[in-house]
Amino acid sequence: MQPTRGVAFCLNLVRHYAPKYPRPRPGTSERPAYHPPDPLINNPKAAVKTLEEDNLTFIHRPPPTAPSPYSLTTAPASALLCPATTPHVEPHLPPVLRRPPPTEPLRMSDEQIGKMRNLRLSNPTVYSRGKLAKMFNCTQAFVAQMAALKKPQRKALIRIRDERHERNREKWSEKHGLVKAIRAKRREMW
Repeated sequence: MQPTRGVAFCLNLVRHYAPKYPRPRPGTSERPAYHPPDPLINNPKAAVKTLEEDNLTFIHRPPPTAPSPYSLTTAPASALLCPATTPHVEPHLPPVLRRPPPTEPLRMSDEQIGKMRNLRLSNPTVYSRGKLAKMFNCTQAFVAQMAALKKPQRKALIRIRDERHERNREKWSEKHGLVKAIRAKRREMW
């Protein structure tokens, strides 16, 4: 006798292996699931307050690192709370690479500013902004403001600087030039 299609379909749904649940009986080789105890309720230092009318329970557990009210810095309960007896020594630091700029600008007389302008205009390649700033103990920005070059002189200095840079770029390897070109392109896209 042939089973009908519906009965054959139902026969395929029957499980042919042992199920995982229910768990095996006690005394068998498999261990029951571990249920850890609640750390709030089982803590001996926890303070439990129950409100019967609202069916609420408040459990307060003090943090384990809370200091004792009897431990003071004047009479510490732990050696770790004792103040250090050795004075604090600053670590040895490397020397400063650049001098910090003067905190308040130095007052320069009109004679000094005139001398700075004359030196800068007489020979701008020798008396650069950095050299004049060191000579007169001021910043390079102050030199650029007070002893500014005329436009043709400034363009000539920029042209000389660019030629010097181009000569140095010719010494670069192909890979170094490629890296510099990629960096310049990335900077343009910022």
